[in-house]
Amino acid sequence: MMKALTKTNFSFPGQTNVYHGKVRDVYFIGDDLLCMVATDRISAFDVILPEGIPYKGQILNQIAAKFLNATRDIVPNWLLATPDPMVSVGYRCQGYPVEMIVRGYLCGSAWRAYKSGAREICGVRLPDGMKENQKFPTPIITPTTKAEIGTHDEDISREEIIARGLVPEKEYEQIEHYALALFARGQEIAAEHGLILVDTKYEFGTHNGQIMLMDEVHTPDSSRYFYADGYEERFRKGQPQRQLSKEFVREWLMSNGFQGKEGQQVPPMTPLIVQDITDRYIELFVGITGDVFVREQTADLASRIEKNVLSFLRSHNGQLIVK
Repeated sequence: MMKALTKTNFSFPGQTNVYHGKVRDVYFIGDDLLCMVATDRISAFDVILPEGIPYKGQILNQIAAKFLNATRDIVPNWLLATPDPMVSVGYRCQGYPVEMIVRGYLCGSAWRAYKSGAREICGVRLPDGMKENQKFPTPIITPTTKAEIGTHDEDISREEIIARGLVPEKEYEQIEHYALALFARGQEIAAEHGLILVDTKYEFGTHNGQIMLMDEVHTPDSSRYFYADGYEERFRKGQPQRQLSKEFVREWLMSNGFQGKEGQQVPPMTPLIVQDITDRYIELFVGITGDVFVREQTADLASRIEKNVLSFLRSHNGQLIVK
């Protein structure tokens, strides 16, 4: 029987703190490292859903590692190693309090806002007459504030970020440049697998004064993909696009009357629903990476993770020695 990891409570050598996010649990090790555990929790509309999704953490962690390694020539990143299929260990960065959302097409929340009459999103002016899933002439950046758990991200403009001192202007210009370059690389890789990278989010921070890419990259939790085959025909006919993204979870929730608003209840997540979401995430993994997905043992995930992380910490450049 497949099992899901929804909670962790590790105590690693040198551990100074722990942060439990919506999906990831971050363990701070010493002064310079963090251990990021990708749990099987799933969130939508900034709400953590009540059931975990087996293999989801492994899928997200392995996709993120693949793309972090494939973009090091564009921007330095935080990742040092992946000692377990569900764990990444890397540098502890001072994160900027914004998320960089890059959009190549008008869809998702941007389309919902546009359809309701909005013609400016995060300070970016949009022309009249656009259609759902239409490609922008050039990708746009629509930043959000980075919310703590239990609160919602909020749209914010470039000008507001700089005016409020959230990110210094020169550094903001640099992370804008990095975000667009990463998106272009992501689109190239997606095209190799017959996909279109539609939109995504990036997080940046600094380590020893150097700007670094943080967190996950081009995963189905942070990105939306269309199948390239049939895109043009579906767009012309006004038909929904075939997607590889977490949007199917949001659509299921919305069809059952849940959008994360006050007073709404998450619909029951039956074993059949959970199995379907697992299967879709595996489909996402194969489609996005082109790799075969290997289902790692889930019988005792916490013990496996602890063993593998401890082994890494023992050997990491002799900096941390476990007796």
